[in-house]
Amino acid sequence: MLAMAITAGLTIGAQAHAAKVLTVCTEASPEGFDISQYTAAVTADATSEAIHNRLVEFERGSTKVVPGLAEKWDISKDGLVYTFTLRKGVKFHTTEYFKPTREFNADDVLWTFNRMLDKNHPWFKVSTRGYPYAESMEFPTLVKSIEKVDPYTVKFTLNQPEAPFLADLAMGFASIFSAEYGDQLLKAGKTQQLNQLPIGTGPFVFRRYEKDAQIRFDAHKDYWKGKAAADKLIFAISPDTSVRIQKLKAGECQIALYPLPNDVANLRKDPKIRVDELNALMTAYLAFNMEHKPYEKKEVRQAISMGFDKKSYIKALFGEAASPAINPFPSTMWSYSKEVKDYEYNPQKAKELLAKAGFPNGFKTTIWTRPGGGTVNPNPKLGSEMLQADLKKIGIDAEIKVVEWGELLKRAKAGEHDMVFNGWAGDNGDPDNFLTPLLSCTAAKSGENYARWCDKKFDELLDKAKTNSDPKERTKLYLEAQKVFKETAPWLTLAHPTMFVAMHKNVSGYKLSPLGNNHFWGVDIK
Repeated sequence: MLAMAITAGLTIGAQAHAAKVLTVCTEASPEGFDISQYTAAVTADATSEAIHNRLVEFERGSTKVVPGLAEKWDISKDGLVYTFTLRKGVKFHTTEYFKPTREFNADDVLWTFNRMLDKNHPWFKVSTRGYPYAESMEFPTLVKSIEKVDPYTVKFTLNQPEAPFLADLAMGFASIFSAEYGDQLLKAGKTQQLNQLPIGTGPFVFRRYEKDAQIRFDAHKDYWKGKAAADKLIFAISPDTSVRIQKLKAGECQIALYPLPNDVANLRKDPKIRVDELNALMTAYLAFNMEHKPYEKKEVRQAISMGFDKKSYIKALFGEAASPAINPFPSTMWSYSKEVKDYEYNPQKAKELLAKAGFPNGFKTTIWTRPGGGTVNPNPKLGSEMLQADLKKIGIDAEIKVVEWGELLKRAKAGEHDMVFNGWAGDNGDPDNFLTPLLSCTAAKSGENYARWCDKKFDELLDKAKTNSDPKERTKLYLEAQKVFKETAPWLTLAHPTMFVAMHKNVSGYKLSPLGNNHFWGVDIK
């Protein structure tokens, strides 16, 4: 991504005299600005949360689905047809690079989804990364058709019932784009611009991006919900957690995302700072690439799960601010299995399993991790070194590879890693969102399943659960799926962290989301 200057830059200090500026110290650069191509939370914050809207959305700070660009909807009795009545009077952003001639309507909904799902759509093959979220959520096979009933009515017809479908449409990848802007770029041969100079209907208008430094937005003055309290929004990018805290204390930002758990106590002693916390729907994990030898052997994956001192890892990285992860999603999620047991820490048994797998003297491998730190991995360097040391004790010689966050995701999706530290924040409050996008056979093909794991029994359980609208029956299926997952061990499950956000006490209206996203439309500075 190249640095882009769309408007003349002003210093934060100079802006503050003329306008109300909200500066957020965030953990990493976005992968790009076309959210349909990406899955990282930092990318969603900078795109789907700031720039775009969806047909339906999650109420701020909760998993409740509420109207968005659709005022209301109707679902057929058989669960196959969803009819949305669209909101009138919604305006797209006006910038130096795009001036809309019309308001939002059904054409934009069709363009957005057909671009991801219709192989004959002129934009389908334009994406350099495909549409990983839509693919891993199996939307191409789920959605039979999308019809424009009239300019403000759209009908989705599904091939089979899908219990979480409405919540799925509230997720970032379903953000609505301007068909007019897309047509303009295609005609000019500038399709790459969609990923560099975004346009949406959301609360903030994109102005400038300086890679690994900052993103600048202006409030959308004609936003359909009303103008944001802040006139300008700035994301100050600081992968180093300590730097984010220093900037917060110095007043260079009003909000600092994801302080280290060990820093929280000291931050709370500062009379000018408030720290909010939430047990978010998050899982930290280490994925084994089962396409790389020897990770195709279950005994090897189980051995590493037994050879790693998870208790010490959690204490060192999270203190008391995380619980051990056993299943793919946390115990606060409905259908969580309390019967599934974790692998015990037993280095001797781990050695025996390695010998059984044909590696009595261990093997050489790599551990991939990121620089900096965030909620699911507060100290990547320490965590990878602890894993490296424990693996050494059972005979495995592991080299640590530190890769920049966006590059790590790209290369892990391509399957270059042996083992990779990663994490996930649930996007819609449904168990399926931790399973289908991360662990299904479809996700293995799209690359979002970093374990490259494809288990037919597991997939069948997921498919049955999604097509069943009865929560009790879905729970039974998910309980069985968790057993399959743990026995097969495609992941070394690590932790379910507590999410922290630090801010100046003059900040009001910020709401932590259990989904791990950050939305700043309702945030004000007194």
